[in-house]
Amino acid sequence: MSDILQTAGLVIALAAPSPATQGSLSVEQAIEIVRPVYNALTAASPADVRVHLESGTTKDWQNCGSTNACDDREATIARWSARIAKVPDFSFEILDVVTMGNKVVVRSEAQGTPVGEFLGVAQSGRAFRIMTIDVHEVQDGRVYRTYHVEDWSRASRQLRGQE
Repeated sequence: MSDILQTAGLVIALAAPSPATQGSLSVEQAIEIVRPVYNALTAASPADVRVHLESGTTKDWQNCGSTNACDDREATIARWSARIAKVPDFSFEILDVVTMGNKVVVRSEAQGTPVGEFLGVAQSGRAFRIMTIDVHEVQDGRVYRTYHVEDWSRASRQLRGQE
């Protein structure tokens, strides 16, 4: 339970509007701004990953899986492009969007069926479906930093048939 509380606290802290923020984005504006990131996540080719990320993020965009571990845009393009071969049907469904100042919090569901080993689990034909939470910071109409949390341990259990 403490992990859930810590994660909730992190999301609340990350979502707090920065002092320099003036006004909030509407949900519609927020979805339009962050949509290219999700299009990149579900792209069918490495070229499409690049096109979507370059259209929706700043050149110095940081993609952070933890407070101290962020990838730049090029590293993210390489990682997401490599995943296409492993989970070609990877999809995201945005379930909820909250805006606070220049921050956009997205709760979504990711799913896919690996076609080979994934997360250390041999291919079994099983799919995974997990919740994700992303906090995007927006500057000049583009995402300049993203913090994300995914339940990959649940995905691993699902792929092993343990859930």
